[in-house]
Amino acid sequence: MNALPSSSSSTFTFFAQSKNPNHLFKFTHKVPILPLHSPPCCTLSDSFSTSTTVLDKTALSSEDPNSEEALVVRRPVTEFSGEDSDEEEEEKEEDDEGDDTKASAIDEGLARFAKKMPMFEPLRVESKEKPLAVNLDLALYKAKVLARSFRFEEAEALLQKCISYWSEDGRTYVVLGKILSRQSKRVQAREIYEKGCQATQGENAYIWQCWAVLEMQMGNIRRARQLFDAATVADKRHVAAWHGWAVLELKQGNIKKARSLLAKGLQYCGQNEYIYQTLALLEARAKRYQQARYLFNQATKCNPISCASWLGWAQMEVEQGNYRAARKLFEKAVQASPRNRFAWHVWGVFEANMGNIDKGRKLLKIGHTLNPRDAVLLQSLALLEYQHSTANLARVLFRRASELDPRHQPVWFAWGWMEWKEGNLNKARELYQKTLSIDTNSETAARCLQAWGVLEQRVGNLSAARRLFKSSLNINSQSYVTWMTWASLEEDQGNSVRAEEIRNLYFQQRTEVVDDASWVMGFLDILDPAIDTLKRLLKLNPNSYNMPLDSMINLAGTNRNRVDFSSDDEDDSTDENDFDVDAFIMERLSLDSSNLEVQLEKPKKFSVKKSIFPRRIWRSNNRIAKLTVM
Repeated sequence: MNALPSSSSSTFTFFAQSKNPNHLFKFTHKVPILPLHSPPCCTLSDSFSTSTTVLDKTALSSEDPNSEEALVVRRPVTEFSGEDSDEEEEEKEEDDEGDDTKASAIDEGLARFAKKMPMFEPLRVESKEKPLAVNLDLALYKAKVLARSFRFEEAEALLQKCISYWSEDGRTYVVLGKILSRQSKRVQAREIYEKGCQATQGENAYIWQCWAVLEMQMGNIRRARQLFDAATVADKRHVAAWHGWAVLELKQGNIKKARSLLAKGLQYCGQNEYIYQTLALLEARAKRYQQARYLFNQATKCNPISCASWLGWAQMEVEQGNYRAARKLFEKAVQASPRNRFAWHVWGVFEANMGNIDKGRKLLKIGHTLNPRDAVLLQSLALLEYQHSTANLARVLFRRASELDPRHQPVWFAWGWMEWKEGNLNKARELYQKTLSIDTNSETAARCLQAWGVLEQRVGNLSAARRLFKSSLNINSQSYVTWMTWASLEEDQGNSVRAEEIRNLYFQQRTEVVDDASWVMGFLDILDPAIDTLKRLLKLNPNSYNMPLDSMINLAGTNRNRVDFSSDDEDDSTDENDFDVDAFIMERLSLDSSNLEVQLEKPKKFSVKKSIFPRRIWRSNNRIAKLTVM
């Protein structure tokens, strides 16, 4: 390009030759002349940008002479002739428009994406710092304490807050699900377990196992099997899943399947007290008592301080009539766990059934003193007082037990039975109705319907009695007592053919399996061993001692701790042993046996109060001495 100034003025003309030699392009630019002053220091890039801006300034002075300070970047004005230049300019304009269209489409897409992502909007992002992991442990402990005090709403709120911070921790879902199940909120508990499995990506076996137990309690056997299977897949060393699945199969009558699952539990998890105990109970039901004792011994070697194993072993000896050996095992149980409510409860009922009323009353009172919020202990004590004392005292104890745990069905059932025996039929019906309002599908509900049917039969309401018997059998079709009671009703009415049909129906649908739930249910699932006392009073099954059993643990594992089972025909009602209960509770529990009173007051609401301690200021002893001397 050749540039020749046409004059000395501020207008310059540039000539450029195009590809076509017949055409010559002419460019005219006006450069304003600035006044002379000291120029500021600038870099090469600054000078280039300044010169470019000055050169790109178009004819502003011609259009608006007053806008000299406003600089607008424009293309240089070209004065040319020819068709090629027009085509090139149109192509450039089309390319610019296409680029603008593409850029605008990309910008719109990014804008829509940014609206969906809170990270692009700082105002929407909450800066929430995750607390330390130790706070989760403290919160779980506090939730359990609140649940023990029946402050379920506060415990649930605390656990929901834990889930918002530690959604990947499975312990929170397990604790919250159990609290909801305790309140009979099974649908909500199922939702919590499902949410926990999703949050932990199905890798937490504890959530699967708790969910399976919930479905088993709700009667969804097929679903429970699937969930137990998922728990074993998540962690094949999770012994509770194998044991719970085996218990499910035992309840369904699949003995071989249950033994296979228990064997797998021992294979993958090693020696475990719960598996040994369940195997021992199976051997006891098969009348292989030596093998059962061996398995109980193996269970106690796994955990010598577990109270449940001693109680299970003692139950078996009671069934065999080895009362002296059973009493020794009860003593071992309370020594292993002095504050265990089941130990004092089962031992107290045993002594009462053996005719030692005062000792049984004392043991139940000790258990109540150590566990003042346990309704089952008061229920058994109320039945004992009704049988050997007065009905008014029993009513007071029943009312206190119902206040402690309003959703404990056996308390209302036993209370209704007592009112029926006292002739208060309307009160008995009211209490039976209260029992069924809590849960209509439980074993206690089946017993309640059968007892209510007997009540209506005695007063002549035969149609109501038949309906109640039928409802009871719909819940538990294996109840021998209900079938025979119904057959007896028909026989008394002269319907001998109908009575024979009912007996035949029982034998046709009967399953040759472990039909006594106490032999297969977990120890923690047995909430009311006092039902044995109730059955004895009702004379429903006088030859059975249906106490709850589950985890079994052995004697200390040494020969000196073994119980002598050879003295089977000794009379234990007058047997004196070396174990002194009064001295034991005084030494281990600081309890005086002469001051064991039942707490009949209404429980006060638990409130957490912060204790303010006075500020302690350390003072030197020497300084005090000096002040004294002065």
